[in-house]
Amino acid sequence: MNPADVRILIVDDEPDLRELYTLSLVHEGWQIDVAETVAQAREQLARRRYALMLTDMRLPDGEGLELLRWLEAQPDRFEKSIVITAYGSAGNAVAALKAGAFDYLSKPVDLAALRRTVHAALAAVDVEVQAPTSSALQRMVGESGVMRALKQTLQRVARSMAPVLIQGESGTGKELAAKAVHECSARASGPFVPVNCSAIPEQLLEAEFFGYRKGAFTGAMSDHAGFFAAAQGGTLFLDEIGELPLAMQAKLLRAVQERRVRPVGETAEIAVDVRLVSATHRHLERMVEQGQFRQDLFYRLNVIGVTLPPLRDRLDDLPVLVEALLGDIRRDNARPGLRLSPAALEHLRQHRFSGNVRELENLLHRAAALAAQDLIGPEDIELQGSGARAAEVLTSATALPITAILPDTTAPSMQRPADPPITPIVAQHAPEPQPPQSPQPPMARFEAQSPLPPDLGAYLDQVERSILCEALRRTRFNRTAAAQLLGLNLRQIRYRMERLDVRDPAEAPPDDPF
Repeated sequence: MNPADVRILIVDDEPDLRELYTLSLVHEGWQIDVAETVAQAREQLARRRYALMLTDMRLPDGEGLELLRWLEAQPDRFEKSIVITAYGSAGNAVAALKAGAFDYLSKPVDLAALRRTVHAALAAVDVEVQAPTSSALQRMVGESGVMRALKQTLQRVARSMAPVLIQGESGTGKELAAKAVHECSARASGPFVPVNCSAIPEQLLEAEFFGYRKGAFTGAMSDHAGFFAAAQGGTLFLDEIGELPLAMQAKLLRAVQERRVRPVGETAEIAVDVRLVSATHRHLERMVEQGQFRQDLFYRLNVIGVTLPPLRDRLDDLPVLVEALLGDIRRDNARPGLRLSPAALEHLRQHRFSGNVRELENLLHRAAALAAQDLIGPEDIELQGSGARAAEVLTSATALPITAILPDTTAPSMQRPADPPITPIVAQHAPEPQPPQSPQPPMARFEAQSPLPPDLGAYLDQVERSILCEALRRTRFNRTAAAQLLGLNLRQIRYRMERLDVRDPAEAPPDDPF
């Protein structure tokens, strides 16, 4: 965009600030108009189109949000908006972003940050005009109504700097959606930095997120930038945000609010320019109610919420998904004739796909490996239970005595059982386990049974749930003690409780809809 063609409207009731902003932006070669009130700004907007509007939050005759809402209501107006809020006013910032603002600035306004933000907003205008393509968006296969709506939502979301929270079950493609937001935004040329919050040891979280200086702690042999610095000018994707401990949540909140981080061992804060996209498969609102996730951080991350549909809710996309995944398998295995029979496709339609697209991909990989011919039939697809068969497995798993898989120990020290956990878990396959005094090799007992469990995944999940429930019962739902009993840490047992839907009766009433 030619600078001479860019016209910006500045709305502020303080003459000194209007002049300061004007001088800073005129220097870039842009055309500047000013207004003191909401009414004057409306008159200016009615007379001409602008590339950008910069407005204070509080004005003598109203709020700057009124102007944002008016622009959002005009289908033929495409002005970007930047809102100036009081320093540290998180509520105003969130309200501005939800009203359609591209970004916000806190008073006192840093002029360098002002110019950077204006440049980013104008770049976003150029991106929209050029209708950018996104490889991630193209990889989100599916033309069902729900998928078309999702893709449109992601493209709209990409227009602003507002933090995005992507929610959905495991395997629905949350990272792919986050990358699509990045690639459709004005930050597409910047870095996309994905971070798995659950994979970082708790004691290293602050150093990994914010960086550290040489000598800050034992082993810090050189400076380390951290994730925020690595994503400068781009997008920081925080996957599994629900796994962050509360102490780190407080530190992340400050970084999000102030857009500044302090590396470990550093005395001064460093300004960062990143867009945050978070994702989780957990129910964060319920975690807020239970005190496991900070409410203020939740509202800062959930300015724009996006929910990804599970595969079972968009089975119309199954044929094109299968074809796309098989295309990759054909190339990887040099089998150009590999295809799925109509009967096999119908067989897949009956499956619930608790693991969503990731599970479908694994099923097809396994079927391709097992199929004797290039035509994959229903007999080549090993579904992990659906319908009545899954119910049978769950019933049998529920009936399995817990004493067969969890040794009884009530010692006050809560010591971990001496035997490795894998041994009792393998033994659980026996519908009628042998008495402990005359054990039989686990595999021998398993092979003696007929038929084999038709749904191994569901069967193991139910057994694991039974073990977990029994350990929690013995410790009166003391998570720390139960984790020690099972050889886990606190984060691991919380994750398993969430995944297997195990709840403390004192925290989850019987009528809890979740």
